Amino acid sequence: MPMIDLSATIAPSPENTPPFLKVDITYSNHTEGAAQAQAILKTPPSLFRNGEGWATETFTRFGTHDSTHVDAPWHYNSQIQGKPAQTIDELPLAWFFNDGVVLDMTAKADGDPMTVDEAQAELARIGYTLKPLDIVLVRTGRDQFYDAPDYLFRGCGVTAEATEWLYEQGVRVMGIDAWGWDAPLNFQAQQALTAQKSGILWAAHQVDLPYAQIERLVNLDKLPPFGFKIACFPLKIKGGSAGPARVVAIIED
Repeated sequence: MPMIDLSATIAPSPENTPPFLKVDITYSNHTEGAAQAQAILKTPPSLFRNGEGWATETFTRFGTHDSTHVDAPWHYNSQIQGKPAQTIDELPLAWFFNDGVVLDMTAKADGDPMTVDEAQAELARIGYTLKPLDIVLVRTGRDQFYDAPDYLFRGCGVTAEATEWLYEQGVRVMGIDAWGWDAPLNFQAQQALTAQKSGILWAAHQVDLPYAQIERLVNLDKLPPFGFKIACFPLKIKGGSAGPARVVAIIED
């Protein structure tokens, strides 16, 4: 079966990346690996093939949200529907391997979130009816700006009402090829400051529903509207608000 990688490559961040988004990786080559072996095992490099020991990498700075990842309800609030919010290690595996569907919202402007009507209209256009546990992916096309300094300010996002509607259809995992599921926070922050009330900033995240969302996807343009499976298992981080994930679409024959 053809497979399409929907995950961004994890790599050291450019120099101008804001500190709270930055990824740093220390790479150790084969010569350094041989030296480590000599220090630990007292074995000279000549005992390795070609005198080379192991190559390793160490994350020296890497947040759970700093690559393609799955958010858990704990990320949104400490309580969801009056109960302790689930962390990433508490979510059922059954959520993370299911039929996928892509909703094309590439025509929408930054900060203009997908509404219920727009989601329904797109489903009607592609001729698809949602069923429980479908994984819904919103394509914005903003993955082309993944390495741009203003990446976090790009994308249309999704309204709280549309998030609720998807949940009511039985969807438990939703994803987007932008930095966040909500409209970019600079737009929401200005609206919230003007109104001076809650329920605007981070509205779709804090909709009080126990669902998971995939953020920072790539390559949604390579997928058909439906007819594929999504595998998006997050790393099992104890108490985690999110887990980095290798998200893959498996195209059905």
